[in-house]
Amino acid sequence: MKHTLSVLVEDESGVLSRISSLFARRGFNIDSLAVGPAELNGISRVTMSVQGDNRTIEQLIKQLHKLINILDVKNVTNLPCVERELMLIKLSASYKNRSSILEIANIFRAKVVDISNLSLTLEVTGDPGKIFAIQQLLSQHEILQIARTGKVTLVRESNVNTELLKKTLEHNSNSLYS
Repeated sequence: MKHTLSVLVEDESGVLSRISSLFARRGFNIDSLAVGPAELNGISRVTMSVQGDNRTIEQLIKQLHKLINILDVKNVTNLPCVERELMLIKLSASYKNRSSILEIANIFRAKVVDISNLSLTLEVTGDPGKIFAIQQLLSQHEILQIARTGKVTLVRESNVNTELLKKTLEHNSNSLYS
């Protein structure tokens, strides 16, 4: 199972190296990693996605707590969260296929951030499912380059689980037409 960890760290040199070394020693691969300033000066938030069962992730969290410069570690996998990722995708875009690419971009509310006679670069922001979906659709065109951030996430203070709401609404609308 994929887990999302939110880690608050002091902005000190070597902290990310210590985290990655801990994962390497334990044989874990970090699927996604995003680091940036947090709400307090001198503190950063590290958001990472890691594969593992619940027991293994609990042990990993305990080990992370022992590292210096680590202030807090939370497994936010099962908490209602806002999740976002950013992708820049450059596609080969001739006059023949440009309108098809722009239609897909429009549906996903992607922004055109660069255009030339031969290529088109889009900026897409959204939850990881949206990023995956647009990338799959655009793969019918020649993808020249992709750059993706890691997933960033914050726990919803409202405790409203929008993923659960989406599934409930889909189920209810499907049963209306059955």
